[in-house]
Amino acid sequence: MPLIQADGISIEFPLYHVGARSLKKRLLARSPIRLKEDESHRIVVAALRDLTFRIEPGERVALVGSNGAGKTTLLRTLAGIYEPVAGRLEVNGTIGSLIDPGAGMDTEATGRENIILRGLFLGMSESECERLAEEAGRFSGLGEFLDVPIRTYSAGMAVRLSFAAATLMEPQILLMDEWFLAGDADFIERASERLSQLVEGADILVLATHNMSIVRQWCTRAIKLSGGRIVADGPVAEIVEA
Repeated sequence: MPLIQADGISIEFPLYHVGARSLKKRLLARSPIRLKEDESHRIVVAALRDLTFRIEPGERVALVGSNGAGKTTLLRTLAGIYEPVAGRLEVNGTIGSLIDPGAGMDTEATGRENIILRGLFLGMSESECERLAEEAGRFSGLGEFLDVPIRTYSAGMAVRLSFAAATLMEPQILLMDEWFLAGDADFIERASERLSQLVEGADILVLATHNMSIVRQWCTRAIKLSGGRIVADGPVAEIVEA
């Protein structure tokens, strides 16, 4: 059963360029909350601090809060990109992430090769990857450009390919950083429909966004972060209005 369970998880990022003792003291004095010195005497940023929550099947959870609150860091932690330095995190179910749709793309490879490599990384067979590449080509409308290097693409073409590649999955847990839609009017219409199908098909949605209209439309629960901590957790109407 798809499930996300976090018990007291914390994420810290070391500031390697801070070496002088006097500079350390000044930094710690100015920001005593999110900067601290670890056991190795490094200055670290406490990006997430002692988060505990549980997300079950059927839940549509919005991560809300100001810039720097920890929303994207939490998404990346759930995706397995960051590992907690404390606490315990359990994520059961296949994960699909729309955190950075273009991440991992090789600009020297063709669009087709990038799709195939992504499929192979996900454990698909070569024939499944070829089918996926054809589908991505049709959806993105790239035509013959699917077989030329990505470095020759315009910004719009690269966005369409990245979106097509990222939404070919059918995950049980969908992680999204903002409601990702871009391109011309025709593509946005098709992308909106595909994104809606992807969200509706997932057992769990976790969406980090500043767009409260999207939160009200798609989410049933909101977790508000501030300074790397959870400061509110409850129904969307309650949290958003507050």
